[in-house]
Amino acid sequence: MASTLLKVAAFSRCCRPTLMRAYSRTASLGQGVPGSVWKLGRLNHIAIAVPDMEKATSLYRDVLGATVSDKVPLPEHGVYTVFVELGNTKLELLHPLGEKSPIAGFLQKNKSGGMHHICIEVDNINAAISDLKAKNIRTLSAEPRIGAHGKPVMFLHPKDCDGVLVELEEA
Repeated sequence: MASTLLKVAAFSRCCRPTLMRAYSRTASLGQGVPGSVWKLGRLNHIAIAVPDMEKATSLYRDVLGATVSDKVPLPEHGVYTVFVELGNTKLELLHPLGEKSPIAGFLQKNKSGGMHHICIEVDNINAAISDLKAKNIRTLSAEPRIGAHGKPVMFLHPKDCDGVLVELEEA
């Protein structure tokens, strides 16, 4: 009896963490709302508003050794972007382009910059938008627009997403 208890205790100590890690790794893949025609995918990027694009780019490229893209103007969104490649996702550095830039307003309130939004991939953006609107999640525009990756994107209102500005991007 004592021998059996020791074997069970040893099994619990050595094998349970492995089982838990395996479960947590697979539980988040391909999550969809039951009965829904769209699925939530991976984290595409975290966007950071920066007051000085050259300084921020230098930090990630020259100090931290990351691969960074060229600075790209996106006048339809009122921003310049630089993408920082990471092993499992990207950072998107944002700097204002034009007087009506939403990033200019953000930087007026947050002089040092800071996290602006997260971007999550979805497999069907139109189905996701329709479903989320039916659940009273507001969007910041009536229709998806083409984002920095050349794919349709939609921003969800932060007041409906626990204070986080969420960008959905079609994968």
